[in-house]
Amino acid sequence: MKKPNFAPQVQPLTSMQHLDTLVEHKSVYSLENCELNIFETHQTSANVRLCFDSLSFTAMLRGKKVMHLFGSEHFDYLPGESVIVPANEPMLIDFPDACETAPTQCIALTINNEKVKQIIELLNEKYQKIETFDQWQIDTSQYHLKNTQELTHTINRLVHNSKDTNQAKDIFAELALQELLIRLMQSQARNLIFENYQQNMNRYRFAYIVKYIKENIGKELTVLELSNLACMSESNFFKTFKRELGISPIDFVLQERIGLAKQLLARTHKTITDICFEVGFNSVNYFSTLFKKYEKVSPTQYRAQYQPFH
Repeated sequence: MKKPNFAPQVQPLTSMQHLDTLVEHKSVYSLENCELNIFETHQTSANVRLCFDSLSFTAMLRGKKVMHLFGSEHFDYLPGESVIVPANEPMLIDFPDACETAPTQCIALTINNEKVKQIIELLNEKYQKIETFDQWQIDTSQYHLKNTQELTHTINRLVHNSKDTNQAKDIFAELALQELLIRLMQSQARNLIFENYQQNMNRYRFAYIVKYIKENIGKELTVLELSNLACMSESNFFKTFKRELGISPIDFVLQERIGLAKQLLARTHKTITDICFEVGFNSVNYFSTLFKKYEKVSPTQYRAQYQPFH
């Protein structure tokens, strides 16, 4: 089989610039089913055109871009975020802050389209989604994502594997690539279910479960109770929720409780003890320990960031 060409197609248009003229440092790492490009841009510019002939997964590492994609309104592209671009879809990019002392750095991973298709077909064959009308797929309408911690770790691992000189690097990179695509699809499913649960709760049982959790966050919530609401066995509910959304139902409940606690700490003068019980914890010590694990600061320190004279 002829190896696909992953090289970016940089095309000049009137009043537009070549990306190559702006990139002071570009590294390319070719692997069996993908190619990793690491770009460092040292010059402020606008309307830079970039196009790949395969599906591309991009992630910002440093600095800021302004993206113009699919003819839609432009958006800021920042570290901790990813953008998915279909094959042959042109991107117009602004680099408003790039300079010698603070270059913009990003990665662009171009992926063999047949490999993407192969992984998706395998998932749909062996790990069907809980809703019969739903399937594993990369939804290009959800092209701008905030990276989950798991997705960030996978990106870092793939970059590390691409740079590795180990003879088995293609094997490690292949595993990381598969995980990246699965994490990407899980992130898109989380956005659909967690962020848009109101619109989807009559179609997706997990969206209904998310709504129930949010409305009862201060109460005791068990996996058994949630699985009964989803009309599933306890073990199947736990396994399927985590597989499709990339997070266990228990961790999602804890994440929601910490999120509500952050709002109350920042916006109210309620005591930490009152907040602890209001968001569903029954131990202040456990709440404080868990809060620090998630946020890297104690509840008191977090409040001081927003209410320094409280």
